[in-house]
Amino acid sequence: MQLQFDSQFLMSILFLSFVGLLCYLYTSFVDKPNRLRSKLMKQGISGPPPTILLGNILELQKARSATSKSSSSSSKVPSSHNCAALLLPLFDKWRNEYGQVFVFSLGTIQIVCVNQPDIVREVTVCTSLDMGKPAYQLKHIGPLVGQGILTSNGTKWVHQRKIIAPELYMEKVKGMMNIISESAVSVVNSWSNRIEAEGGVADIKIDECMRNFSGNVISRACFGSNYTKSEEIFLKLTALQELLSWKNLFRRIPGMCYLPTKTNREIWTLEKEVNEMILQVVKERKETSFEKDLLQMVLENVKDSKPSKEAIDDFIVDNCKNIYLAGYETTAVSATWCLMLLAANPDWQDRVRAEVTEICRGRIPDFSMLGKMKQLAMVIHEVLRLYPPVTVVSREALKDMKFGNLDVPKGFNLWIMVVSLHTNPDIWGDDAYKFKPERFANGTIGSCKLPHVYMPFGVGPRVCLGQNLAIVELKMIIALILSKFTFSLSPRYVHSPTLRLLIEPEHGVNILVKKI
Repeated sequence: MQLQFDSQFLMSILFLSFVGLLCYLYTSFVDKPNRLRSKLMKQGISGPPPTILLGNILELQKARSATSKSSSSSSKVPSSHNCAALLLPLFDKWRNEYGQVFVFSLGTIQIVCVNQPDIVREVTVCTSLDMGKPAYQLKHIGPLVGQGILTSNGTKWVHQRKIIAPELYMEKVKGMMNIISESAVSVVNSWSNRIEAEGGVADIKIDECMRNFSGNVISRACFGSNYTKSEEIFLKLTALQELLSWKNLFRRIPGMCYLPTKTNREIWTLEKEVNEMILQVVKERKETSFEKDLLQMVLENVKDSKPSKEAIDDFIVDNCKNIYLAGYETTAVSATWCLMLLAANPDWQDRVRAEVTEICRGRIPDFSMLGKMKQLAMVIHEVLRLYPPVTVVSREALKDMKFGNLDVPKGFNLWIMVVSLHTNPDIWGDDAYKFKPERFANGTIGSCKLPHVYMPFGVGPRVCLGQNLAIVELKMIIALILSKFTFSLSPRYVHSPTLRLLIEPEHGVNILVKKI
């Protein structure tokens, strides 16, 4: 009798546990997302209907696959640069169908996509810590390009940032000019040697050259005398970026990121190795010497912090990842697009070269000289407009928020489609898809009807801290190359932008280079 009672009691417990689990799953994966969406629908905001657990992932994945198959690669650079339509066509379709503000889902993650300029303006000036980093981005790669500096655990640090003063960062950049110029000169010298070896004209695939340049700068700037150890960190972070890019949307299905799949195991291994390697460099720095580099700036910023050691370690690791992304990957890809567009537009190549020659007069440019290069600045701004490092700015409402006439419920994510805003004809004019640097003749303020939508490095108080370093690097490498060489697109060049974490040339960029 006792045994039978115990069996019945155990079965009851198991049944109640199973029912409780079902209730929890229903609440988390069905009821909560529906309640969040209903708050937007009451405001007249709709979007594509989601499926349970998957949300709109299948549609996004299908559209991405169709885009990859149908994208026509061309050996000629098109006169129209519409990356939004090429790389994210489904968002254009949804915008046309549901309006400038619509809602969609990545798994159970609810996202309101905003393309309405007045709401974007409200977001750009928002300084509230109630608008934080999306929870699904808090791990892995740290703060993505344009997302600002992230701090991790601690009482008030969760999902929020502790910003290093931009003016302090700018002083560090000025102190890095020797590193930047030496790295650029190294690229120029290697190109000169190739040109001589190849009979006066060299066909150079510039992607790896730009990565070597920016990698050398950021290695020495961030890790000082330990910079030789950073190459392996960069390689692992690059691999991690690839695994976390748009092509792995299925990881957003609830629970998928915790399953021991091959991709997840690779991600976990890379995360652990990168974090351990960065902290090992930090440990060696503390034990050996004091150096005036970016790593030291990060360490000084947490010297008197109260959070736990784990939170401080997370802060250091996240900032190092952020500097890597801004100073290395962003700069390399942007420099590659810049040289491609100058090669395709010889008139602008000649104009910028004339300016560089007049200002530098055969000398390697210093910080003040770079600041005087207005034509070059216009070209760089236009390249960053057409091929922005940040394609999407994402935030999460940690409390109920209001932007203009939009009420964003707590728990909702907000996306600003930078790549779409950068080429919106209603904002930039009928030539929005054209390479036209003169639109920035009066700086970013006079570039278009609504200059606040220009945000190549993110937006507002959480703008990417590394933007100043990236711009100085871009100016230095482009100015030196223009002062030494003329170049045009190689017949081997195939124009095929692709979206990973950044918009990159899928097949690289080849240019024909000869000495002046």
